[in-house]
Amino acid sequence: MTSACLVTHSADSSAVAILHELFGYKDFRGAQAEIVAHVLSGGDALVLMPTGGGKSLCYQLPAIMRHRAGHGVAVVVSPLIALMHDQVGALEVAGVHAAFINSTLTLEETQRIEREMLSGRLVLLYVAPERLTTPRMLAQLDSLRERGLLSLFAIDEAHCVSQWGHDFREDYQALNVLHERYAGVPRIALTATADDLTRADVIERLALSEARVFISSFDRPNIRYAVVEKDDARRQLLHFIQEEHQGDAGIVYCQSRRKVDETAVWLDRQGISALPYHAGLAAEVRRRHQDRFLRDEGLVMVATIAFGMGIDKPDVRFVAHLDLPKNIEGYYQETGRAGRDGLPADAWMAYGLADVVNQRRMIDESPAVEAFKRNQRGKLDALLSLAEAHDCRRVRLLAYFGEASVVCGAHQNACDNCLNPPATWDATEAARKALSGVYRFLQQRGQRFGAGHLIDVLRGKTTEKVAQFGHESLTTFGIGSDVSEAQWRVVLRQLIALGYLQTEGDYNTLELTPAAREVLRGEVQITLRQPGVASKAARVAKRGKGTSAQRTRGKSPPLPLDEAGLARFEALKAWRGELARERKLPAYVIFHDATLAEMAHTAPGSLEAIENISGVGAKKLEAYGRDILRVLGG
Repeated sequence: MTSACLVTHSADSSAVAILHELFGYKDFRGAQAEIVAHVLSGGDALVLMPTGGGKSLCYQLPAIMRHRAGHGVAVVVSPLIALMHDQVGALEVAGVHAAFINSTLTLEETQRIEREMLSGRLVLLYVAPERLTTPRMLAQLDSLRERGLLSLFAIDEAHCVSQWGHDFREDYQALNVLHERYAGVPRIALTATADDLTRADVIERLALSEARVFISSFDRPNIRYAVVEKDDARRQLLHFIQEEHQGDAGIVYCQSRRKVDETAVWLDRQGISALPYHAGLAAEVRRRHQDRFLRDEGLVMVATIAFGMGIDKPDVRFVAHLDLPKNIEGYYQETGRAGRDGLPADAWMAYGLADVVNQRRMIDESPAVEAFKRNQRGKLDALLSLAEAHDCRRVRLLAYFGEASVVCGAHQNACDNCLNPPATWDATEAARKALSGVYRFLQQRGQRFGAGHLIDVLRGKTTEKVAQFGHESLTTFGIGSDVSEAQWRVVLRQLIALGYLQTEGDYNTLELTPAAREVLRGEVQITLRQPGVASKAARVAKRGKGTSAQRTRGKSPPLPLDEAGLARFEALKAWRGELARERKLPAYVIFHDATLAEMAHTAPGSLEAIENISGVGAKKLEAYGRDILRVLGG
C-alpha cells in the first residue's frame, strides 16, 4: 500500500470513528465518505444530493476534523434562521461547539460569538449570505485567514446563486468574494435541486470550475408520489389527511397568502391542527408558528413557498400541494421535506385546468427578459408532463434530473400510477374537435372565448351566450356531445399543457399555437387518462385498501413492535418530549423516532447495548444513557 493510500485510509478510518462518536452512525451513506475525504484534503466540491440524503455531514465532518487538526473555524452560509437554529442545536447536543450569527441575537450575544470565532475555539459558524459579505465580517475572516484559523466555507442551498434556479437570491451572487479573497480555503457548495443549466450557472458564479462535482441519486424511494384531478381540492385534501395521515406532521402548499389563511382556518375547524405561514404575517407570528411546527407533534403547516427551505424536521409524513408549483425543481425540493428520516411519506398534489392557465399567465406577465420566460415555460411544461402522466411518475421525475430508473412497480411507496394504473382513452379525435372549435371562433369575426363556452358549444348546449353569438350555426356545435364536460376539461388542460393551445388576456381566452396544426392534421396521437376513473384510482382511500400496514403507516412506529415494545416506544417518546420542552429544542434533535423505535424493539439493558443503536453518539450516551435505561426499565 502506497503512502498516499495509507493517508487516505487513515483519514477514512478517523472520519468513521468520529461519525460514530458524535452522530452515532456506524458508516457513511452513498458518496458521503468520498466527499468528506475530498474536502478534508483541501479540495473544492459541488454536491448535489437529495433532501434527507445527508448533505450536512459532508461539511460538518470535515469541519470537525480540520478543527481538531488546528485549522480553525468553518463558516457555513445558510439562507434561513430556522436551519441555523436547528443545526447548531443538534451539533451542540452532539458535543460540537457551533454557533450562528443572525438578527435574533442581541449585540452582546453577537460580540460573544465573534470572540469565540476569532479565538479559533468555535468549530462551525452559521451566517446568512448578506451577513457574510459585510465589511465587519470580512475583516474578521481576514484575521482568521492570516492566523491560519479559517478551515473551510460551506455554501448551502447553492442553487440560490443562479438566475435559472427556482429560488434565486441576489445576496448569493456576492459570494464569489470567497474565491477572490480567500484562495486556498476549501469551499463546498451544496444543493438538492439543480438541472444542467442551473449547475453550470452555480459553477460559473461561485468560480468552482476546478471543483469536483458529486451527483447522488435524486431518488427518494420512501416518498410516494400522487396527483389527483381537482374536484373540490380542499375536501380532497381533508380526505387524504383523515384517511392516511391523521395525527401526522405535514406541510400544505398554496399559491396565495389568502388561500393559506383560509385553508389553515378551515382545516382547524375540521379537527386538523393547522397553522398558516407566509411573508404577509408579522415576523414574530411566523417565528412562533415555525417553532411550534418544529417542536409539536402532528401539526400541519399551511404555507406559501416562503416556508420550508432549511427545515430539518425529519418526521414530516406528507407534503401536499393545493396549487401547481412553478417547476419540477421547486416541486422536488418542496416534496423532499417529507420523510427526511427515511420512513414512508407522501407527496400529494391536486391539479386542474386553472393551475395551468394561472402559471402560464404569471410567466407571460412577468417583467423578465424573453430568454428567461422561455426557460420558465420549458420548466413548467416539464412539470405539466409529470402531472398529466399516466405512466410511472418516479421515472419521469428522475429523468428530468438526467437519471435513468425503472418503474417503481407495486412496492409500498410506489407512485399512484404504478399502484393503480389509470384507465386511458384515445383522445385524438376529441382534441381535433376542440382545436377546430377554437378555429371556428376565430373564423367568425376573429372571436375568442374561454374553456367553459367552448365546451358548451362542443356539447351542443344552448346557452344565452351561445345564442347571443349565433354559435348554434357553427359546424362544431354539438360535435362533442358524446364526451362529458369533465372529459372535455381534461382534453383542454392537456392541450394547453402540451402547447397546442394557449390562453390570453384577463379572461383566459383560448388561442391556437402553431403546433396545433399537427393535431388538426391527425399527425399526433393523444392518449389521456379517464377522468373520474383516474382520480378514484389515485385517491388515497382506494389506494389504502391494499394492506392494513399501508393504511396506518403514518401512525405506526418505524419498526413493527409487539404490545410491550409499543409501550416502551410511547414511554421513550414521552420522556423525549419532556426533555425537549425543558431544553427548548425540537424533539428530533435529541433522538429521531427511528432511534427510539430501535431502543423499544431491542430493549437494551446496558449502556454498551445502547451505544450500538444507530443515532446514539458518545455525547448523547453520556447525557441520556442512564435515563433511557430507567425509562425502559419501567
